[in-house]
Amino acid sequence: MAKVEYYGTGRRKTSVARVRLVPGEGNVTVNGRDMREYLPFESLILDLNQPFAVTETEGNYDVKVNVNGGGFTGQAQAIRHGIARALLEADPEYRGPLKRAGLLTRDPRMVERKKPGLKKARRAPQFSKR
Repeated sequence: MAKVEYYGTGRRKTSVARVRLVPGEGNVTVNGRDMREYLPFESLILDLNQPFAVTETEGNYDVKVNVNGGGFTGQAQAIRHGIARALLEADPEYRGPLKRAGLLTRDPRMVERKKPGLKKARRAPQFSKR
């Protein structure tokens, strides 16, 4: 018997999340750990569950995630993006609500590179007359 799985890849800043949705009770596993154990803030967990709230599918899917790169916030937002893409694969009818909520758009903002002669991307060394 073939097991039904839906895949989605989410990205944010330098984080990449590979998401698998399997029909189940709503358990979320991130890098082999429960999401509440992995993510330190409740706001990130609410952020991560946003695609399920928008499509009214809370508790319908188990989520298995492999995520690397970046920090907690970038990873949570990458997971959210991946879940939205996987839900779209599960049912194309979800496209409208997910798109209106802005969950299918990849946030293009990245850290600006450091330039030579500067301390950071734009921060110049302190000026002194003497």
